[in-house]
Amino acid sequence: MAAAFQPKLSVPIFLSTFLLFAFAQAGKISIYWGQNGNEGTLAETCATGNYEFVNLAFLATFGNGQTPMINLAGHCDPTVNGCTSLSSHIMSCQAKGIKVMLSIGGAAGSYYLASTQDARQVATYLWDNFLGGKSSSRPLGDAVLDGIDFDIEGGNRSALG
Repeated sequence: MAAAFQPKLSVPIFLSTFLLFAFAQAGKISIYWGQNGNEGTLAETCATGNYEFVNLAFLATFGNGQTPMINLAGHCDPTVNGCTSLSSHIMSCQAKGIKVMLSIGGAAGSYYLASTQDARQVATYLWDNFLGGKSSSRPLGDAVLDGIDFDIEGGNRSALG
């Protein structure tokens, strides 16, 4: 004879599963923004309400003595007019509770850490120019980003310490 359905057991399992997802903050979605010139502005992306995290993609050139360079695929040009206009967009996203991060690396980047000292110099650059440090040449203006996303898709691990 088949076992009878026992609702007394299924209710606690359902409640446990529900509470697990509710308190684990499951379902937080992140997006990479900046590699498609037709994707709309950063402020428009955040205004959708679809995302908890936005990764600005990418700081694709850094390390090995190279001048760090952000590439946001036509949204702005750091070598000509800069990307400081994104500062107000970043702060608008953050005011909505969205974490805005800088993604470094990427598939098509020119990045390489030649030594532990090189890695420290890149870390200092990131802190001073995108996070809580101070620099007179902050590429994204006065906005302070919430963190760094590492999208390292190549190289070796020798300079990781």
